[in-house]
Amino acid sequence: MAEKFIIETEHAPEAIGPYSQAVGYNGMVFLSGQIGIDPETGEMVEGGIEAETQQVMSNLLSVLEGAGISANHVIRTSIYLADMDDFETVNEIYGRYFEGSHPARATVEVSELPREARVEIEMVAAHPQEE
Repeated sequence: MAEKFIIETEHAPEAIGPYSQAVGYNGMVFLSGQIGIDPETGEMVEGGIEAETQQVMSNLLSVLEGAGISANHVIRTSIYLADMDDFETVNEIYGRYFEGSHPARATVEVSELPREARVEIEMVAAHPQEE
């Protein structure tokens, strides 16, 4: 029987609530949503939607690395935007992080995000199976 395991890295922000950065189970890795918090300072990055999106992706890649995988293993993402007018900017930055085939994705506008963030992204990845 598969057991879940917790994935944590100091290279991404600590959870700001009762959740884990990521949980692995049965060959899958479920990454909690990340916002634009700098893991070194614990503060939101400045510089608008571009800086936030880049920090979010950096945080997520750090968690993936902590799980021993990369963006190539991501199979689904969800993007939450405080303002759909930021869609094109977030989309362009997000797209830089995936080579070849892109994961399935949903993007929705929400009324509010933690710490007045403008973007939050969560991921699901497949951990390669031992042969």
